[in-house]
Amino acid sequence: MKILISADMEGATGVTWPADVLPGTPQWERCRALFTSDVNAAALGFFDGGADEVLINEAHWSMRNLLLERLDERVEMLTGRHKSLSMVEGVQHGDVDGIAFVGYHTGAGTEGVLAHTYLANSITGVWLNGTRASEGLLNAHVVAEYGVPVVLVTGDDLTCADAEGYAPGAHKVAVKDHVSRYAAVCRTPSRTAADIRAAAKEAAGLAGRHDPVRGGPFTVELEFDAEHLTMAATVVPGTERTGERRVAYTSETMYDGIRTFKAVTTIVSSAVEEQYG
Repeated sequence: MKILISADMEGATGVTWPADVLPGTPQWERCRALFTSDVNAAALGFFDGGADEVLINEAHWSMRNLLLERLDERVEMLTGRHKSLSMVEGVQHGDVDGIAFVGYHTGAGTEGVLAHTYLANSITGVWLNGTRASEGLLNAHVVAEYGVPVVLVTGDDLTCADAEGYAPGAHKVAVKDHVSRYAAVCRTPSRTAADIRAAAKEAAGLAGRHDPVRGGPFTVELEFDAEHLTMAATVVPGTERTGERRVAYTSETMYDGIRTFKAVTTIVSSAVEEQYG
């Protein structure tokens, strides 16, 4: 049994504000250990549950945040940027039996600790076929095309509630309770590690590839906080303006859909001008 862990940082234990997750800050250096603890606990739990392999795909910012030297020696870690499927890279090779979303968060324009979708700001909302979408929802549709179930989700309590919509059967662990975008009631790392490990052990029982789900076509709509970003986004072929601050595109598969999404967000981020956005 092989498990893929997609590891994001905003939903990690103790993380509540931007400096906790921005590479190079003292707070990020401290929170890297907390993030690593969550991810390692998930890996240990999957091994407890019978996994033979655990591959961790770094999915936050520079994708170079986890402390490799603090992970269980049995795991392997995919680190670094520029990957075909970004946050769920590795699922496409046909050997993954289940995926865990560890350290995830809610989507742009919704309540949740450090809520956003791909970009820390600039995007105020994302919709997939008319449903407001988090990164979890988008990625769940991608992995479904490869017949891989989402078996575990960790993050704040609202992230776990969001996951009920795209992975109702998955185990969920809330490592903190949302108070505001930059505040939460946090559990200690020893407690969250135990909770995540126990949930991952049970989640291993849900692993098992199924028939690929072909749910397309997929229409993705994005809303930005500034009008000029729509002009930047329409540089991507197939992306059309649908409102003053909105664009949309349609893809036959979520493989193409998530790659187009990455292209749009990359171009939009380059169009942001310092404090004026």
